[in-house]
Amino acid sequence: MTGLDLAGYLIAGLMTAVALWRMPAALWGDEEDKRRRALWGCYAGFAVALWTKTQVVRIGLNNSSVVDLAVLIKHYTSTIAILAILSYIVAIYGHFPEGGAVPRHVRFARIVQRVAAKASVATLILLTVLFFTVVDRSIPSDRFVAEHAGQWGATLYMSVFYLYLGAASAVSAYQWALATADAGALHLRVGLGMMTFAMFIGVGYTLSRTLFLWISVVDRPSEHFALVFDEATEAAQVVLFALFALGASIPAFSKGWRRARLWRAQANLHPLWRELMTAFPDQPFAPPASLARELTRFGTPADLRVDRWAADIADAVEKLRHYVPDGLLTAAKEAAESEAEDPGKAGSLADAYWIKAALVAKAEGAPAGKAAAFETKHATDQDGEVAWLVRVAAAYQDIPEQRTRVVLRSGLERNA
Repeated sequence: MTGLDLAGYLIAGLMTAVALWRMPAALWGDEEDKRRRALWGCYAGFAVALWTKTQVVRIGLNNSSVVDLAVLIKHYTSTIAILAILSYIVAIYGHFPEGGAVPRHVRFARIVQRVAAKASVATLILLTVLFFTVVDRSIPSDRFVAEHAGQWGATLYMSVFYLYLGAASAVSAYQWALATADAGALHLRVGLGMMTFAMFIGVGYTLSRTLFLWISVVDRPSEHFALVFDEATEAAQVVLFALFALGASIPAFSKGWRRARLWRAQANLHPLWRELMTAFPDQPFAPPASLARELTRFGTPADLRVDRWAADIADAVEKLRHYVPDGLLTAAKEAAESEAEDPGKAGSLADAYWIKAALVAKAEGAPAGKAAAFETKHATDQDGEVAWLVRVAAAYQDIPEQRTRVVLRSGLERNA
């Protein structure tokens, strides 16, 4: 097995893994979300096409009762995948108001997608006719292009496919280059940039192979040169599919990473949130449960749940202000400043002391009164607010009960 054959297995496995990963969202997602279905159709089509190019599958199909069957299946599935790419490009532009202005590149993409739907049917029919009529299939081939170089029938057949593939690659490269320039998030720019570069490789791949085949009809190359050219362009296509698979997956990886961070934030916030909700059982939508149960409430998105917990904690702190004196804030700050090794952690430790002492005061029957002083931290966004609460929750866990009561007594004495 050559290095190119091994790379073929690896890239086919990568595309299959991505297709399987994206399949649930495509099959059971929102009916109106055409993007995920189109992208999944592209992954699935190319995964099948890539498996037909691997050594064992290629040789097995080409030596079957239908000679060179791997070539025909590869081109069928690739054509369908290309149509899915063009549908994906149209879907990512979203919707524009009826009768409103639609950007020129969006109108162009929609026209191309409509034309491509008809062209794909014509391409499949024409490929089938040419494959069974003008292509010389008297001997099973291993490297179709290299072994059929100089044959006009195979050249005509491949030119039809490369015309469709090259046009789609050029359109995709153009549209994704525009999208890359307009992308605001770094992960989107990187992902779209990789996909754009992959499509430029695709354009070069189709042009070089088409020129090679037609030149070979006029001046047939040596077997060695034909094989070297075939392997070099195949290697470029491996790079193309690697860039495409990874580039299209980066935004999804980014979402997955954010989801993981939100789950981690929930795990860190849960002890504090649960104690506050236990103190005020009428506040949460549902009674607080164990961390495992909370993390497996798949009906509620993680970001929404973290938002709700942050709001619950803020509301509970606001209620606790009625059970403690003003002096508790000063006592909490002094305790935090004397204990915090890092001055940057003193603020979160002070909040943790205040909350824990206030919970003790309420639990011991302190009467409700006027709202005590408390400094609310103002974050610029959700991530900033959650990050602050996570630091407070971490400090809260490390405060011993005895030390909490000392701080509470100090706060009460200041108001005596």
